[in-house]
Amino acid sequence: MQMSLFNNVKSAYAKADSALSNSDLYQQVAKDAGLSADMLSDTHPIGESGALHNKVRREIRWHQQTLKHAGLLKRTDARGQWELTRQGKVSLRKAQPKASMVAFSTKLGAALWSLSQDVFDTIDTPITLCLTSPPYPLRTPRAYGNPKLSDYIEFIVESIRPIAKNLVAGGSICLNLSNDIFEPGTPARSLYREKLVIALAEELELWKIDELIWANPCKPPGPIQWASKSRQQLNTGYECIYWFTNSPENLLSDNRRVLQPHSSSHLSYVRSGGAKSSRSHSDGAYSTRRGAYSVETAGKIPRNVLLYPHNCPSQSQYKSDARMMGLAVHGAPYPLQLAEFLIRLMTREGDLVVDPFAGSLTTGVGAENLGRRWLVTECIWEYVMGGTTRFAKDSGAGLHINPEFMQVTA
Repeated sequence: MQMSLFNNVKSAYAKADSALSNSDLYQQVAKDAGLSADMLSDTHPIGESGALHNKVRREIRWHQQTLKHAGLLKRTDARGQWELTRQGKVSLRKAQPKASMVAFSTKLGAALWSLSQDVFDTIDTPITLCLTSPPYPLRTPRAYGNPKLSDYIEFIVESIRPIAKNLVAGGSICLNLSNDIFEPGTPARSLYREKLVIALAEELELWKIDELIWANPCKPPGPIQWASKSRQQLNTGYECIYWFTNSPENLLSDNRRVLQPHSSSHLSYVRSGGAKSSRSHSDGAYSTRRGAYSVETAGKIPRNVLLYPHNCPSQSQYKSDARMMGLAVHGAPYPLQLAEFLIRLMTREGDLVVDPFAGSLTTGVGAENLGRRWLVTECIWEYVMGGTTRFAKDSGAGLHINPEFMQVTA
């Protein structure tokens, strides 16, 4: 019973939206473990003194202290309230080298609990798109861990190398990278992104197609140190998505797949005959002839500034479902609509889309929704397990979860 109660104790804190008191903890553990009310109230003599204690509550407190000493649990400012630490929010059930396991599959794809290179080093399948958000090189590591800035470029290059080897001519690689990495102790932004672009070009012979701007209207204020405290910087409102290919002349993207509706004012302008006279602009740099823009087109070509809030319904549902299962959730997902936009732009139905750092499995979900084949890897068991919920509701997906994966223990 001790190991099962330990899992119940940690699960109770993981499910909680806020800190728990011991009384709330007892009730949640009893509910999850199927314990009767009597088991929480009966007392028995314990130890040489024969003092009366409740064995279940005593064991729960023992596990609570175990979590505390492991650095996974901390007291809050409120008396008698406890919550998980940053590290405690992730049960570090991390895939070990050379120990890949298929976690689940659908009719179109598969998710593997694995280190990325252990999978992509061994496959020989044409890839049309790699869409991923690698761990950021943060000074304060996230609970799932991330490379140091000094090692980051080599880490990314070596992670992408086997994928680039299988990239079809004109295929795409998209990397979501942070704009908020600074030189230590200064408000000067790191040049790691620029250095990474050069390394990918020189070592993997990739060409930079664009630096897409993902503008996030819900992004919290930051960088705190340089914007809110020292007042030297502005708050950051975007992240970068670097777009590469191995063959620009054969680029497979097609903006007709992502055309947007014209505004009513634009349609009125077109239908009224377009430009009413010929004009010259910017000292003759370009000109507009009479009647230009009078042909109605299928839609508007999107700009390369992509406006998507991160609090998308799909991610919110994933987090709710994962927490109900007592699982830690991924703390830095990108919105499903953003993934689907890029997948539409850069691939066709039936093409293979991959993600070596799958996180909450957004790339896989987007590919599944759009009829693309997909293969993703993620090294944290909890993230993959939580990601299964995003496919379980689609009865047509043909979801099959590997029983061995379900039985993994810490």
